[in-house]
Amino acid sequence: MEQTSKRKEKMKMVSSYLSSLPKEEVEPFCHLLLGRPLPPSSPLTLGVDWATLKGILLRVTGLTSSDLFQAFHSTGDLGEAAKLLFQRRKYFSLTLDSKPLELLEVWKVLEKVALENEREKKERLLEGVLNRCTPEEAKLLVKTITGEMRTGFKEEMLLSSLAMAFGMGEEEIRKAFALSSDAGRLAGMLVEGGRERLISLEVVPFQPLEPMLAQPADGIEEILKEHGTSSLEVKLDGARVQIHKSGKEVKIFSRGSKEVTGSLPEVVEEVKGLEVDRVILDGEVIAVDEKGKPLPFQYLLRRFRRKWGVEEKKKEVPVRLQLFDLLYLNGQTFLHLPYSERRERLEEVCGGKVTERILTSSPEEAEEFLKRARKEGHEGIVAKLPNSPYLPGARGKLWLKFKPVPETLDLVIVGAEWGHGRRAKYLSDYYLAAWDGEKGKFEIVGKTFKGLTDEELAEMTERLKALETSTEGRRIWVRPEVVVEVAYNEIQKSPRYPCGMALRLARIVRIREDKRAQEADTIQRMRELFERQGRE
Repeated sequence: MEQTSKRKEKMKMVSSYLSSLPKEEVEPFCHLLLGRPLPPSSPLTLGVDWATLKGILLRVTGLTSSDLFQAFHSTGDLGEAAKLLFQRRKYFSLTLDSKPLELLEVWKVLEKVALENEREKKERLLEGVLNRCTPEEAKLLVKTITGEMRTGFKEEMLLSSLAMAFGMGEEEIRKAFALSSDAGRLAGMLVEGGRERLISLEVVPFQPLEPMLAQPADGIEEILKEHGTSSLEVKLDGARVQIHKSGKEVKIFSRGSKEVTGSLPEVVEEVKGLEVDRVILDGEVIAVDEKGKPLPFQYLLRRFRRKWGVEEKKKEVPVRLQLFDLLYLNGQTFLHLPYSERRERLEEVCGGKVTERILTSSPEEAEEFLKRARKEGHEGIVAKLPNSPYLPGARGKLWLKFKPVPETLDLVIVGAEWGHGRRAKYLSDYYLAAWDGEKGKFEIVGKTFKGLTDEELAEMTERLKALETSTEGRRIWVRPEVVVEVAYNEIQKSPRYPCGMALRLARIVRIREDKRAQEADTIQRMRELFERQGRE
């Protein structure tokens, strides 16, 4: 896979391999192939930071920190660095009766690591499996632990491989994926029951769906030209959530299908109070002040995905649930119904928890609604075609969004430098990168020290130190995990970076806790924006 850049060749390779696997290995293989040590919907995390992994690698190989950083500097990849270390390792514990590592065994060890709370026991589990690794296996295991498989193989390509392997149409597979929100789980269903199993796939509580997304619009004129009459809602500066209820049990999932129930106890109690037995709701959670006015997204970060000190933060940062769609109610799926009908039923079920909206074809009325939304502290508006169905995972013109703020990109922090003066104790200058799909790696597109408060700088410093891979004087390089929304004045040509582009006057607008690195913007998207600048 690493030796070819051809998408079709990669997909054929995976399709062929899928067909050769025992049933029980198909689902774990798909997750590991995508660099996932756990299914995406799992509420667990491995809880293994770079410092821990570094210590294990050095103990297993008998080498030094200098050896590790030298290996990383020469490869630029943690997995490849691990492979080099294992080729030079001083200790090797394999014996004649040692069994080779198998896929299911590794998968089960990773699950045990996630379930284990004690750091020492986590380390022993990983040390045990790494001790049995060949250099190539060590490379792949480290890539899995860090979530950086870097084969250029994405989830969308896996869907095509599944279609080939199981003799199904891609459209069938993609529709099923929208309901399962997990290509690995989908593969497991296929191997167990084939097409019939997918046909029987239903919307059920506690199985998150891919959220439907809105496409950016340039303004009110474009929205009304596209929709004619449109349902306009306020665009909230919060975190997208999907809420599932069955009886007295409630679970809340983030946009990336990660369970965040424990972070939002008051929302759980709110939903428990609804007079419905089973329901799936789509909405956002926003932070509010003591008067109920919306606060910027950064305030919500103090609550969202928090595991410890939730009760304390609940008093410090109150949140409000705002709902805008109804996907399922008491055994009935609503995805195929027009938005206007879904919205009507939502208002019957949830009353005052529903976002404000108007139905209009008037530019003046739409502009006034936008102006009011901005005055009340919201980002802008979302426009929905009244007769549109809910299409999980789709982004198109059925839903449009507009926020009258500077252009932004979601980028990944790949490095940082220690600041100066009062910022000397913080990593405060950040290297920003976008994913280059053609090269299969993150490319730096700019640098910024603007946008974060002192409190956020302190939190970011600790976070990046835990992700550190190497040091060069005052600069550190980190695993690409932290996504930030970045505003900028324009995209310029630049000989400074290999991608040939750079952001002018970049500043961080917010930290995107709701996005994974693979969901950030791409070099290809930046080129489109750059070319569009020239036409405007």
